Amino acid sequence: MTGSPSLLFSLTELAVVISLAYSGASITNNQDDCHLTHIKVPVILDQGTVRLQSPEFTADNFSEPGVLCGIECQRKLPKPRPAELERLLSYETVYENGTRTFTKIKLEETAELKNASSSIVCQAGHLKRRKRQVYGMDGRFVITDKHFITKYPFSASVKLSTGCSGILVSPKHVLTSAHCVHDGQVYLKGTKRLRVGVMKLHSKRRGGGQRGDRRRGSEVATEGELLHREREHRRKRKNRIRRDTDSDRSRQPVFRWTRVKRTQVPTGWMRRAGREVSADYDYALLELKRPQKMKFMELGIVPVVKDIPAGRIHFSGFDNDQLGKVVYRFCSVLEESNDLMYQYCDAQKGSSGAGVYVRLRDQGGKGKWKRKLIGVFSGHQLVEVDGMEKDYNVAVRITPAKYAQICHWINGDASQCKLS
Repeated sequence: MTGSPSLLFSLTELAVVISLAYSGASITNNQDDCHLTHIKVPVILDQGTVRLQSPEFTADNFSEPGVLCGIECQRKLPKPRPAELERLLSYETVYENGTRTFTKIKLEETAELKNASSSIVCQAGHLKRRKRQVYGMDGRFVITDKHFITKYPFSASVKLSTGCSGILVSPKHVLTSAHCVHDGQVYLKGTKRLRVGVMKLHSKRRGGGQRGDRRRGSEVATEGELLHREREHRRKRKNRIRRDTDSDRSRQPVFRWTRVKRTQVPTGWMRRAGREVSADYDYALLELKRPQKMKFMELGIVPVVKDIPAGRIHFSGFDNDQLGKVVYRFCSVLEESNDLMYQYCDAQKGSSGAGVYVRLRDQGGKGKWKRKLIGVFSGHQLVEVDGMEKDYNVAVRITPAKYAQICHWINGDASQCKLS
């Protein structure tokens, strides 16, 4: 029996997206030239932690940053001095019990940094924004198959109770956008009881009944009764197998929610008097109360994304127009700065905070293919280019300094933060 053309197209489309997501296929022929390189990572040390007043959870929703100055504008900005970079990378920590601390850091080996971070924010003024998060034909892929949703790399994507996405970077840590928990001045209302949802197959546990059909006392069964019992046993076993099969078919992925133990946000995201927030530091780390058993995505650094085949990036999230479904997409990076990647990956609200990754070879291009998390999807921005406003979807890249900071948050030990 031949399937309908629409069904065949859907199956073909699903096969293509799974192939791209799992194999990292490229349209170029230089895949073997793209591999992980050894990049010097600085060492971040905590200099001191002080107790702050209890945080305010009063922000309703975060309004996106104003117009960003373009690539030409960024090139004119001076690189931050070590002291300024240390200020930007110092951080706030909010705990589940409502307490808040500030930690000042010391950055060592700053002279070795290849990607020095720099602020690229210009004043927003009163410009009107156009919400163009989907460019032309929608190129997103909605992953509906329950077996793919609950397998890596899609299983590493998580949903925040504030409506954003995130990605597992350890069994107990989720990387997301800072604006998903903080608006630059105060924390969002939903952050006070923040939870993270992981997609897992729903299964109902059935209680066991009495086993067998044994007669009480010492009564001896006749041959006819034994034959009847055997037939009943076979019938019940057949029905049980059928119920188990039907139950497996009907099982659909659901969110398993876990409370957040603490939230960490870099000072670089905090709004200073007379200035807008900086998209360069739009990232935050969440520590979960319970570890997750699924595979997480490792951090990585790619100084120039355009050097990889097709300059292609991938990320999956929970877009609001596809409730309860994982949405995957990939695209090429068009422009990039020290801290941001500009692209036209189609996205809708809810995808902010999703982990941006690439697929590279380790061991100088001779080892296995690995997915490496190189950024966090921030959202739609207007960028100033040649004196004009241009639409982009923007992702915050992980620089060596940010890698050291996030790794320090995860492990608390600088010796474990060497880039592999």
